[in-house]
Amino acid sequence: MCQTCFKNQVDISEGITKQGLIHYCAKCERYNKINKFRYMRPPWVRLQNETPQMMSFLLSKIKGLNKVKLVDTCFVWTEPHSKRIKLKLTIHKEVLNKFLMQKSFIVEFVEEWIQCDDCKKSFTPHLWVASVQIRQKVGHKRTFMLLEQIVLKHKAHEKAISIKENPEGVDFNFASRSHATQLAEFVHVY
Repeated sequence: MCQTCFKNQVDISEGITKQGLIHYCAKCERYNKINKFRYMRPPWVRLQNETPQMMSFLLSKIKGLNKVKLVDTCFVWTEPHSKRIKLKLTIHKEVLNKFLMQKSFIVEFVEEWIQCDDCKKSFTPHLWVASVQIRQKVGHKRTFMLLEQIVLKHKAHEKAISIKENPEGVDFNFASRSHATQLAEFVHVY
């Protein structure tokens, strides 16, 4: 059998998943590292598109890669609103009498938008454990606006479950006391 006929009959990518599903929380922009049914800490990670971290995350979701050697991977461009992420994989494998075969194919992942546990808690009232209240009782709000910009710049508000505005300030509600203490110490420093 010649090499071209052999390549047409033997598929070295057999057993490798060509489609996958990944869970994405649209509110906090994080991806779920595991299946819904297994428990792992921390299960949700923040990843940016087309980064090496995203590539390793997606490659960990592909089953059957341990049977072949991965030569090259790259992202294939898709529309941002399509909820699809495509990877082009190039693999090679030794078959029959040390004959090396190489093949390229595309693996497509579909983003399924679900809410993470933290975001679910943020939509339910009265689930916070600790609260930080920031108040300013003056005619102008310049100092308060500066503090707000510093908090946003350093992302000190990210662990808050909910943020509510009051006429004299802002209330930050947290799921744990330690997160509230971190924000209070941050505000105390500035």
